Amino acid sequence: MNLRQTLLTTLLLLAALAARAQDGELLEYQQEIGGGIGVSSYVGDAGGGFMKHPGLMATALWRRNLNARMVIKAYAAMGHISGNTKSVYIPIDPKSGTPAGGEEAQRINFSRNVAGAGAQFELNFLGYGMGAAYKGLSRWTPYLLAGVGFTIGFGDGGKTAGGLNVPLGVGFRYKLRPRLNIGIEWTINFTTCDKLDDTDFSTKLNDPYGIKSDVFKNKDCYMKTFLFLTYDISPKYRKCNN
Repeated sequence: MNLRQTLLTTLLLLAALAARAQDGELLEYQQEIGGGIGVSSYVGDAGGGFMKHPGLMATALWRRNLNARMVIKAYAAMGHISGNTKSVYIPIDPKSGTPAGGEEAQRINFSRNVAGAGAQFELNFLGYGMGAAYKGLSRWTPYLLAGVGFTIGFGDGGKTAGGLNVPLGVGFRYKLRPRLNIGIEWTINFTTCDKLDDTDFSTKLNDPYGIKSDVFKNKDCYMKTFLFLTYDISPKYRKCNN
C-alpha cells in the first residue's frame, strides 16, 4: 500500500467513525473556540526537520465535539519557515550524466511565510470532560488527528505557490475549568506543492535532483508545534421536564 492509499484509507476510516458518533450525552458544551501560538519548521529539499530553523506561527481554531471521544476541528494558521543548503548537495544540472550530478549549485537560503486552513478529525484516547464521577470522564486526554486542507507559501522574492495538505499529528488537552481548555499539538503537514521554498535565486529548489514526483512524493512538508487555549460555547440543549 503506497502513501496515497494509506492516507485515503485513514481519512475514510476517520470519516466512518465520525458518522457513527452519537449526540454526546455526556457533554455539557458542544463547541470550542480559541487559538494557539508556537513554532513551524520546514522539511524539504533544503534540509530541515523537527525544530530545525524554527519560525513563529499562530493558529485560530474551532472544535465541534461529536461526543466525549470524537471531535471535528476547523483551523486557520500562519507561520514562518526557512532553510538552507549548507549541508545538502544541490547540483546545477541533475541531468548532466556525471556521477555527482554536475557541479554544486550556489548555496541557497530561503525564508518564507506559509498560511493554511482546513478541517481535521480528532480521536481522544479517553472520554474528555468534567462532571459527576459516574460519567467516567477525564479532565485530560491524548489524541490523534488527521485531516485535509490547503497551504500557500509566499515571500522572500519567490512566487506565491500552494497546494493541498494532509496533516497527521498528535496532541494532549487538559480541562482547566468546566469551560476552559489548554493543550499542546504537533502535526506534520504533507503537501502537494514543491515550491513552498521558492526563492529569487537562479537555482530553484523545485525538483533539484530531477526525480519524478507524484502527489506527495518529493514535495515540501512542514511541521507545527503549538500551545493552545480554547473556551467552550454552545451549551447543549436540555429538555425541560416541567
